[in-house]
Amino acid sequence: MWDENYVKELSDSFGIPVLSITAVFRWMSQKKLEQIMKIVKKLWVQVISFSPPHFSDKNSDRFTKNLLKIKRDTHLSLSVINVEPKMIFLIIPEYKNATLTEIKKITWDTSLDLAAIDTSSWTDILKAKNILWATIKNIYLSDKRWSKKWLLPGWAWGWTSYLPLESFFMRLKTTGYNWFITLKVTPSELWVSNEERVLQNLEYVKKYYNKHFLNFKS
Repeated sequence: MWDENYVKELSDSFGIPVLSITAVFRWMSQKKLEQIMKIVKKLWVQVISFSPPHFSDKNSDRFTKNLLKIKRDTHLSLSVINVEPKMIFLIIPEYKNATLTEIKKITWDTSLDLAAIDTSSWTDILKAKNILWATIKNIYLSDKRWSKKWLLPGWAWGWTSYLPLESFFMRLKTTGYNWFITLKVTPSELWVSNEERVLQNLEYVKKYYNKHFLNFKS
């Protein structure tokens, strides 16, 4: 679990607010939930993204009730994030109630992880946006090529993306999306061992975002 004091110190030092956090992906307990709320209060977070209940989580009903109570009492956006469908022993879904239609009914707030969309089910990121649209509070931006996920966008042929990210962004802009977009890529994609490369990659993503979303005019 995060050290909220350390994160607050970093946030204050760089002048970058922490607007959204992502909770642990399994074994969510009341104790962990209370710790998350301490972090939220310390950092003035607006959106918390939770995964659907894992198959090993026995109290999935209480999980939903807790989220709804917190949302009602705090007016935070408690978003349920889509997860890549996986099966345990080929028959048991790793996450319960994890379809796009089901996750939006948990708190009626969602976060959309673009690289976790199961394209084999004939649902691409454009269809996923349409299914979740009014509930989306955070979009995790990354590209995906076959089994490789959480890649930097725009590195495919002709400086486009493997996923239809450019079309996705244009539709976001024309439909008035005004919540959060969060870059989610692997550390190796950013070259975290090389400070200069990290800064170059972040500047590249900023230009990509400006071109395809912020400054896009239909």
